[in-house]
Amino acid sequence: PGGTVRVSPGRGTPDLDEPVSDTDCSGCGAVLHCAAVQVPGYLPSEKYKVLLQDGRLRGATCQRCHLLTHHHKALNLQVSRDQYRAVVEQIRPHWALVLLVVDLLDLPDSIVPALPELVGTNKHVVVLGNKIDLLPGDSPGYLRRIKLQLAQYCQEAGFGGQVTEVHLVSAKTGYGVETLISSLQKSWKYQGDVYLVGSANAGKSTLFNTLLESDYCKSKASDLVHRATISPWPGTTLNLLKFPIINPTPQRMFRRQERLKEAQRQMGDELLQDELSQDEQRRLRRLSREAYLVGRVGRTFRVDVRSGPDEIQFDPDCLAFGEHEDGVAPVTEEFTYNELKDAQWLYDTPGIMKEDDILSLLNEREVMSVVPTQAIVPRTFVLKPGTSLFVGGVARIDFLQGQRSCWFSVMASSRVPVHISSLDKAQSVYEKHAGHVLLGVPMGGSERMKEFPPLVPQEFRLEGRGHLEAAADIKLSSAGWVAVTAVEGDEVLLRVHGPGSAGFSLRTPPLLPHVVSLKGERIRKSAAYKPIKPAALKDRGTARLQGKRK
Repeated sequence: PGGTVRVSPGRGTPDLDEPVSDTDCSGCGAVLHCAAVQVPGYLPSEKYKVLLQDGRLRGATCQRCHLLTHHHKALNLQVSRDQYRAVVEQIRPHWALVLLVVDLLDLPDSIVPALPELVGTNKHVVVLGNKIDLLPGDSPGYLRRIKLQLAQYCQEAGFGGQVTEVHLVSAKTGYGVETLISSLQKSWKYQGDVYLVGSANAGKSTLFNTLLESDYCKSKASDLVHRATISPWPGTTLNLLKFPIINPTPQRMFRRQERLKEAQRQMGDELLQDELSQDEQRRLRRLSREAYLVGRVGRTFRVDVRSGPDEIQFDPDCLAFGEHEDGVAPVTEEFTYNELKDAQWLYDTPGIMKEDDILSLLNEREVMSVVPTQAIVPRTFVLKPGTSLFVGGVARIDFLQGQRSCWFSVMASSRVPVHISSLDKAQSVYEKHAGHVLLGVPMGGSERMKEFPPLVPQEFRLEGRGHLEAAADIKLSSAGWVAVTAVEGDEVLLRVHGPGSAGFSLRTPPLLPHVVSLKGERIRKSAAYKPIKPAALKDRGTARLQGKRK
């Protein structure tokens, strides 16, 4: 069949007769076309044809990327798990370094299973524990403990000797990124291409964008390469985006070390922070409110590229690209052949979708509520046996047996409410309030709950390790976890209710075993404690650490 097909308002009109282009979306890497709304790379035919005719399709982003970036919405795209894997398997025949990005909020499930099978057993793997900025420090040395635990999980996943380094980073705040860059330039140097690999929502695209504006990218490239689309929605990047890596010559590394020393001096002295630009000072203040660990990623080498006329703008009325008022296409400066003939590249790959993930059961509004984007403040409750704890409407934990009260520390987005009830009333609370304000997520009332899967119970037994150390974490898939702290030797029986396909599990040892200490005074006549948020720490040690390695 051919001809023009009408679709719902707001998505424009597809045209099945128009051939698919040979141009990739600059946001997600999907091939641009106007044939079908559900296929990645779609643009409404009205705008697609204008851009194609005027030679302005290159540099455009698809409708999906615009919705994700500007409206926090996602189209229901037809991309199978096998298609995701097929893209990542392109790495197998190449001599390359793999940067495995792991979401620390979803350990160990965010470690890509069977990664050697996907990329080949001859690859060196550098493991990056991302989103460390969202985790509070529960004890001195917690970063080293998490790093060792991450390395252990990778060994248990069958990586063997492929893992050469483990780093804790925040792609969002820049924490640990300068240390990572220096390490890569020292160990991998300029031997071959580098691939960012990881599960969906691990933060690969955010890290890609951060590295694009760093000393790891050719100075000219950051002005010419479009940034990857960033969104909490899983599987945002659909193809292979890339930028050319800078060759770390001794002269360049010397200049970089000098810049890092100056950056350390500014970050280490509060008085010298006045020397930073106003934008940078505002950024540091904002991130200090939103994160526990804050860093700066700077540029030692920069080449100013002449910018063209105004960028192509998206028309919000039809959710498609608009035209330039003057009808003149932007001027784009390109790399020369000599600049790229021997280049090594860093690639951003699509996220591999997990088989069991709570996010796959949620709509876009619910995903925005469940995925943490700011520092997680622990919410701790002391409960007696015969009590139930709800984490939104996606999880319910029944405290069935125990000799003494236990502490339950909820590590989840602050936008997901926590509710306590007696065990005998828990079912009626869920039936009455699921889909409504009290439980928050899912949203949409009784109609939404008709399509949301029922909660399935499973039981876990724990043995208390004392009132200062959690016995285990109840992992709620990508929605976070609940750390359970019990009196030493106390046998605790819990029944955890969640969607059958959400992949809830028990994690031992707990990721933050002393998180129960991060609580204020108990609220009078309540099971809850006042939450407290530790102060943010700035990444000051980059230059000093690198200096020790010389």
